Amino acid sequence: MIKDKLINKLFDKYKLNDNEKLELYNIMKDIYFHPEFQKRLTKEFPHHGSFTLGDHIIKDAIVTYKLSKKYEKRKRKKPYNTKLAVTIAMFHDLYTECWQNSEEKPKHFYNKHGFRHPVEAVINAYNWYPEIFKNEHDSKIIIDGILHHMYPLPVTSYIDSKNNQNELKNYILTSNLDDKIKQIMIDSTKRHKIYKVSISRSKYKEGRIMSKADKKVASRELNNYHSAKALITGTNKRLLKKIEK
Repeated sequence: MIKDKLINKLFDKYKLNDNEKLELYNIMKDIYFHPEFQKRLTKEFPHHGSFTLGDHIIKDAIVTYKLSKKYEKRKRKKPYNTKLAVTIAMFHDLYTECWQNSEEKPKHFYNKHGFRHPVEAVINAYNWYPEIFKNEHDSKIIIDGILHHMYPLPVTSYIDSKNNQNELKNYILTSNLDDKIKQIMIDSTKRHKIYKVSISRSKYKEGRIMSKADKKVASRELNNYHSAKALITGTNKRLLKKIEK
């Protein structure tokens, strides 16, 4: 039995049957109940408009799951892993600080939040959920999916350096990264690299399906001018007024 109200509400909204609810819940529950994820369900982390980051991530996980189930029914030559696709969805936007109405001013354009946050998400996910990254093959699929979920928008190429060239908000956590994880990030963001960014879709079907799900969810969330404009400016005046009240 699933006792969490938000999960039940969203599962019902997307019309999952009982078997689907249980399967998806078992994939996401250990990530969902982590204190850092729970923090992203609060007003401290508005994401698209007034939707919380956690709310957005859960909806992405549900849509990813539904698309995955459709894909699983097709005949295919290569194996496909729904669990990994949903894991990518649960991790893809685990960035460090809220981007809306932030006062940060990166020195370099390619280090702005929109380009940099997939790198932060990988670093946070590894630090908070290290047990999920024990298998190197699975780690490659998860990391590549997170890094390239914004495609066709670029991602900042990860640089393993001592002077925070990526201007990461969670830079201190990079010291905890396993060398194999760092190399996966470097290799993934070298693909189709132009100057300091990588413009590439995920190598893996799991990541590509999750990226498709993210766009479906975001298109529904960005339902007003202020929310859409914030993607470019970083400022959401309507949200600021709500906070001031």
